[in-house]
Amino acid sequence: MKLHRALHLPAATTILAGALLVGGVVSGPATAHSSPARQTATEQSAESAGSPRAALSTRAQTLQRARTWLTANKGRPVPYSQSARWRDGYRQDCSGYASMALGLAKGRWGGPNTVALARTRSLTRPIAMSALKPGDLVIDADGSNKTRHVVIFEKWNNPARTSYTAYEQRGSHGTTHRSLRYGLNANDQFDAFRPVQYGNN
Repeated sequence: MKLHRALHLPAATTILAGALLVGGVVSGPATAHSSPARQTATEQSAESAGSPRAALSTRAQTLQRARTWLTANKGRPVPYSQSARWRDGYRQDCSGYASMALGLAKGRWGGPNTVALARTRSLTRPIAMSALKPGDLVIDADGSNKTRHVVIFEKWNNPARTSYTAYEQRGSHGTTHRSLRYGLNANDQFDAFRPVQYGNN
């Protein structure tokens, strides 16, 4: 079973990560199937005055909220969009969807982006893929702006843990609930993260 890789960040990225913690969550849409975000890192980090904080949400509440987008569009899934916000105020891409499910602050951009979800330690912490529990996240924060992605883990599909079921907001499909192998393939860039709001549960 794949274990979480350490995030080896260049100096410039480390400085940016520090700026995020001081200035607030970066909430621009750097997610899968995206074009380069119009917002600059400075604009994004300047949108809130304090450090980003996790919501008070249980695993069950996270999954319940994730399910709502499967039928929120008059019985159909919420469509994917990097720029639009759904009626609840969250951005309609993968990270906006995860932010909605976790109950995170919407901020100026409709929720934290994929990089912020993975690298802001007041929101999540890295764990091993084998340690995933319902409501945890599987994130690719290291790819390009066209491949970064986040899904919400629900359950393992078999005792061997060769695949799992997750909630996902993806381009051309919108909200989906399906079997995935992100993070289980040797050469992919997905890693597991636990929202800090769950504590040690």
